[in-house]
Amino acid sequence: MNRFTCLIFSATFGSLTVAAQEPADALRYSWLSGSGTARHQAIGGTNVALGGDLSSIFYNPAGLGLYRTGELVLTPAYGMHRNNADYLGSSSMQRASQLNFGATGLVLPLSGGGGGGRIKNVSVGFGINRVANFNNSVYFNGRNNKSSYSEKYLEELINNNVTDPNAAAEDFPYGSSLAFNTYLIDTVAGPGGTVAGYRSLATPATGLNQSQTIDTRGGINEFGLGISANMGDRVFFGGSLNWSVLNYERESQFREEDATNNTRNNFKYFTVDEYLSTTGVGINLKLGVILKPVDQLRIGLALHTPTLYNMKDMYATTITADLEGYAGNGSQTQSSRDFNNGYDGEFTYNFSNPLRLMGGIAYVFSEDADISRQRGFISADIEYLNYQGSKFTGSDASGNVGSYFTELNQAVDRVYSSAINARVGGELKFETFMVRGGFAYFGNPYATGNEDARRMNISGGLGWRNKGKFVDLTYVHQLAGDNYYPYRLDNGTFSPVNLRSGLGNVLITVGFKF
Repeated sequence: MNRFTCLIFSATFGSLTVAAQEPADALRYSWLSGSGTARHQAIGGTNVALGGDLSSIFYNPAGLGLYRTGELVLTPAYGMHRNNADYLGSSSMQRASQLNFGATGLVLPLSGGGGGGRIKNVSVGFGINRVANFNNSVYFNGRNNKSSYSEKYLEELINNNVTDPNAAAEDFPYGSSLAFNTYLIDTVAGPGGTVAGYRSLATPATGLNQSQTIDTRGGINEFGLGISANMGDRVFFGGSLNWSVLNYERESQFREEDATNNTRNNFKYFTVDEYLSTTGVGINLKLGVILKPVDQLRIGLALHTPTLYNMKDMYATTITADLEGYAGNGSQTQSSRDFNNGYDGEFTYNFSNPLRLMGGIAYVFSEDADISRQRGFISADIEYLNYQGSKFTGSDASGNVGSYFTELNQAVDRVYSSAINARVGGELKFETFMVRGGFAYFGNPYATGNEDARRMNISGGLGWRNKGKFVDLTYVHQLAGDNYYPYRLDNGTFSPVNLRSGLGNVLITVGFKF
């Protein structure tokens, strides 16, 4: 029987919407290393106590209160990725690069409270900043003698107690149905023509060459409107309302090939092509205060509420298998779009990332109202967040969808934990020229010792300021490590890909004071 033909004319498609979220999505949209102006990035991203930078809108809006003049800021950027992957003893490398941007916007100091009040002035700022960058490319390969990617399709059928081949062909349009209809997995005959189970035609015992290419694009852009009040040049407090626009696009191909030269073992190769596009719009509030107990010392505190997103996923999966004549000459291909009149699957849901608490301290050398007399500063920040605070919800939290999100959030709680991020940086000023340096550390978000992921940023830059104009140039080098699992099995052996990434980011900020 031609399964594909029968499937196309089947009237029992049922609901084609599936929930495709996973704990990794929670980390992707919560583990934000952020950006800012070139000055902000050069000093390690410290800004909780320092203030006086457009980036304050997105970190501690109280810092806008330190402005005494208006300012227009533009920050283009260029990023360069290098990814090294180790999988099953094989190493590979992939590069990617893209144009980007940092904090760009406008700050306007307003007049003070008047009438002898304690408020000296109020400043407002509007800006846009890229708080996450998803542009990247990863490739890895290796030889596997213990398991096959196709085994996850067998487990899907087993876990759902599927004994009817028609159900196997129709009920899992983004997974095992595609594998079943291309004969990558097939039935095991039982007595009297019954189905005793399922098997995969890919055989790890003789070796399988596995490889995957993953290309991702997009980012999270945040639009912020902030306001801050200056009380006697000793207390600065402020807040910002921020709109986040999320765009994530992922295209991947996993390929598994017979590692032998045998052309009669009913398996040559199969590929799984997956496409995912996630868009979202969110909102959050940032609140902060900066205290100056003495002229040289600044102490800052900030709180970022969770960003509440409304999300939509569009996704599709295609499987192509060449089984050396087992199911007919040539390869067999089927796509999830065949189940859905040629369209991608679509799913809407809500997501919120964790609350963030930040503290900072800064010491300014030769603090003076005339910034031309200042000689530099040193600043340090610390940030706490609990990644278990990431939550998924549906628009309708009843029935199967509500149960799915409950299980997904429980998985997030098991996989992730709290983390501490730390930043330190400083600047030395020589009249119109500045030299800057910084370091940032982003702690491991995972709960168990089996998973470990960390990031470190090393940064440096130069600045020039004269007669109401300034230019800042910064280079940030990020070192990151993480484990990626191409697939997971409930009752089989699966291996991680060890990823070591280097990201170089060049930022130039051009600003005008008025």
